[in-house]
Amino acid sequence: MPTSAGDTAWILISSALVMLMTPGLAFFYGGMVRRKNFLSTIMMSFTCLALVGVLWVLFGYSLAFGPDHSGIIGGLDWIGLNGVGQDPSSTYATTVPHLAFMVFQAMFAVISVALITGAVVERMKFSALLLFGALWLTFVYAPVAHWVWGSGGWLAKLGALDFAGGAVVHINAGVSAMALALLLGPRNGFKEGHSMEPNNIPLVILGAGLLWFGWFGFNAGSALTSGGLAANAFVTTNTAAAAAAFAWMLVSWIHRRPSALGTATGAVVGLVAITPAAGFVAPMAAIPIGAGAAVASYYMMVFRMKRGVDESLDVWACHGIGGTFGALATGIFTSLAINSAGADGLLMGNTMQFLKQLLVVVVVWSFSFGMTMLLGKLIDVTVGLRVSATEETIGLDIAQHGEKAYGGLLR
Repeated sequence: MPTSAGDTAWILISSALVMLMTPGLAFFYGGMVRRKNFLSTIMMSFTCLALVGVLWVLFGYSLAFGPDHSGIIGGLDWIGLNGVGQDPSSTYATTVPHLAFMVFQAMFAVISVALITGAVVERMKFSALLLFGALWLTFVYAPVAHWVWGSGGWLAKLGALDFAGGAVVHINAGVSAMALALLLGPRNGFKEGHSMEPNNIPLVILGAGLLWFGWFGFNAGSALTSGGLAANAFVTTNTAAAAAAFAWMLVSWIHRRPSALGTATGAVVGLVAITPAAGFVAPMAAIPIGAGAAVASYYMMVFRMKRGVDESLDVWACHGIGGTFGALATGIFTSLAINSAGADGLLMGNTMQFLKQLLVVVVVWSFSFGMTMLLGKLIDVTVGLRVSATEETIGLDIAQHGEKAYGGLLR
């Protein structure tokens, strides 16, 4: 099939938009940590562009999307992008160059690894993070991506729906983040009431805005064409983010005051929740999906804090819970009238689709948590996961990178 110039342009633009989300995430996370860990936190996200950007073209793409092996994993047929060129794939995004689809998926893999870093900031070794990122991409992200999105993947064959990564990206990263945080333990002083206040909330707002902007590529780009389905995904994405930001603002106002930090967080939760549904549901469905996810994530964050678990920047509450809510909501609101490649959901009388979505949630939760625990323990007994108490007190900017956020290199 010949390439479509319009579709190709849209996929390349969408890839660039999704790439921008990782620096946006770096700002979002960086503004929420203490000043002494600001650069370290940004570095964790930004480095994922380099690490995953190389590993994806070497073998990650082949494992996730290569020719199927028993529904579990892709092979190494496309290692080093062998056979992935300027002509369209016969399987994926058949109107754009195969290279365009590959790089679009690369940006999803990059931000999936970067999302996890929010759970481990201010206490994880940079070397351990790099090793974990490489292993997690290989043994967690690639298999889940193949199960859900790969040709022949077993969850895809069952009819599970995940338009742009509610399970593959957000549940996967959010649950893994909680597992890694539990392995690391809390930051020094966390349970003694030491201040963990954000150093720069305006930067958090800027990061959230960049994420919202980039998410149009994330979701609308996943239509893989520049037509009506992309427009639907674009509108549902914006609507869910708006509904969630407003809902979070109201909930925080009920409990205390309308928080700027909370409203930005709510917007991100809405974006997370609509991700699996964006190309399967009507725009009006985005309102209950976004608002419902915001309320669920807010109270799961409260639950986490009451349990004394230091999952630093609430990756689990925002992405794990938000992604779970969205995956299940997809099974409720999905409609063949929106996307003939999807299915009717629970509101249309199709209980089976909701059960399929529930299966995806259970499988990805279990696999991600268990595998991350295993990988984390292996790293801990080899190179070690955590910095020393002295380094943690000094701050990771200086201890791990020899730099200060406001002052540059140490002399």
